[in-house]
Amino acid sequence: MDHSQTAGNARLSPVIPTQRQFDAIIDGDSAALAGVRGHHTVAMMAGVLEVPVTAIRHWVRGGLLQPTHHHAGIDWFDFGALVVGRRLAKLLRAGFGLRELDSRLSAIHPQGAAGAARDLERIVVDGRRLSLRHGDALLGPGGQRQLGFYTPDLTADDSPPVAVLAWSAPADGAASGVVIRDGEVPPGEAELLAMAADLEAAGELEPATEALRALLQAGGPSAGVSFMLAELLYRVGDLTASRERYYAAIEIDPDHLEARTGLGCVLAELGDHELAEAALDGVLQQQPDYADAHWHLAGILDGVGRGLDATRHLRKFLALAPDSPWARTAIERLADRG
Repeated sequence: MDHSQTAGNARLSPVIPTQRQFDAIIDGDSAALAGVRGHHTVAMMAGVLEVPVTAIRHWVRGGLLQPTHHHAGIDWFDFGALVVGRRLAKLLRAGFGLRELDSRLSAIHPQGAAGAARDLERIVVDGRRLSLRHGDALLGPGGQRQLGFYTPDLTADDSPPVAVLAWSAPADGAASGVVIRDGEVPPGEAELLAMAADLEAAGELEPATEALRALLQAGGPSAGVSFMLAELLYRVGDLTASRERYYAAIEIDPDHLEARTGLGCVLAELGDHELAEAALDGVLQQQPDYADAHWHLAGILDGVGRGLDATRHLRKFLALAPDSPWARTAIERLADRG
C-alpha cells in the first residue's frame, strides 16, 4: 500500500535521489550521498525500487537486505540499503523469480546468498545466468571458472533446482490447498512464505493469498502472516476481508504498527473516516516519526475537508522522508495550497 510541523514560514528543501545519484553510488562516488537524508520504510523502498512490497520483505527474511534499524515492527533502511535494493531489483527485472534468485545467488557465492548480497556489484548477468566476477575471471556455480559470456542460445541450467508446487481449488469451494506431487516434501513455513512472495511478485495474487492461508492453517495464528494476507486482500479489492485480517494481526500483536497503519487506510476506503483517523493517530502517538502514517493521515484529512490538519502532516512527512517516492506529490500538494 502506498503508503514537522514547521515554525512560521520556514522553507522545506527536500532532496529527491536522482538516477544520477544511484548510478554514482554504484560507481563508488560517495559524494553523491550529499544532501540525501532520512530513512525509508518498506513501503518507500518498494516505491523507489518499483518492486512489490513482498519482495522487500522476502529479501529481509533471507538476509539479502539489512534494515538499518527495527522498532515496533517497522524496518527502516538508509540510502546504502537502498543501493543494495536497487541492485536486487535489477536482477528481479532481469526475469528471475524471488526463489530462483535466492538459489542462483547461493550457487555462485562461497558464502551463499548472504555473501552474494555483500558482493552484488560483482554479479554479472548474462541471459538466464549469473556469474561472480573475481578479478579478470567469471565464476559460475560451485566456483567453476567461466571462459566468457554465454551465448544467447545456451539454455542448459546447472543452478540448483527450484521446487515448484502446484495449486488447486477444491470443487466444493472450500479454501484452496497445496497439491504435493509424488516424491515432494510438504512445504514448510519458509517455503510457503517464499512461494507467496514469488506469486505476488508475478501478479498471481489469488494463489498468493492461498499460500498464506495454508500457512495459517498449518502453523496457527500469526500476526506477521495475517498482516501479509491483509495486504494481499487489499490488493485484490476485498476490503472487508482485509480489514478483518488487519484486526487479527493487531489482536495478536497490539504493537504491530504497520498493521495499524494498513487498518487505517482500509477503514478510510470503507468510509469509516473517524475510526481511520483514530487508528493512525494511535500509531503516531506510539511512533511520532513514522512517515508513512503522516502521509496516509494527511490523505484522510484532506478527504474530509480538514486541509489545515492535512498540511501539518504533509510537512511533517516531508521533514521525515524528503527522499521518499511520494515526496514530489507532497510538495505539489503543499504548493497548491499557497
